[in-house]
Amino acid sequence: MNYLDIKLKGINQNGEEKEYKLYDFKGENLIVYFYPKDDTPVCTKEAQEFRDAMTELKKYAQIIGVSDNDINDHLDFQKKYNLNFILLSDTDNKLKNTFQKHDIHIQNLHRATFILDKEGQIIKYWNKVDVDEHIEDILKFFRDKE
Repeated sequence: MNYLDIKLKGINQNGEEKEYKLYDFKGENLIVYFYPKDDTPVCTKEAQEFRDAMTELKKYAQIIGVSDNDINDHLDFQKKYNLNFILLSDTDNKLKNTFQKHDIHIQNLHRATFILDKEGQIIKYWNKVDVDEHIEDILKFFRDKE
């Protein structure tokens, strides 16, 4: 299955529920980050880092967070921390499992980030994310491409 065609329920930055496919974003670079669970310490810090760097990151790409939490958990998480990007609910891990197949070295996609180009191709990924330095790593990747 092509990861661009997988449909998932999501919450946009305005708290509106909608179904999304990554294909809907073709023509834009995407930062798709997978995280384990809403409203846990490390996942919250990571989401806040993305939120706080939104102005800079939006120059390069749209941000989408993905976990197996359901829509209601995402909505609570988004409201509680004023998250300004899309959160997708991958309850059956279909998207996660498809991305995991991208590289045979990925044994367990736990906390990972993928960058997709405007054609939807994965051009960079981090399988083990250090949330303290991750935003700067992403920005460096984009700046180096300029």
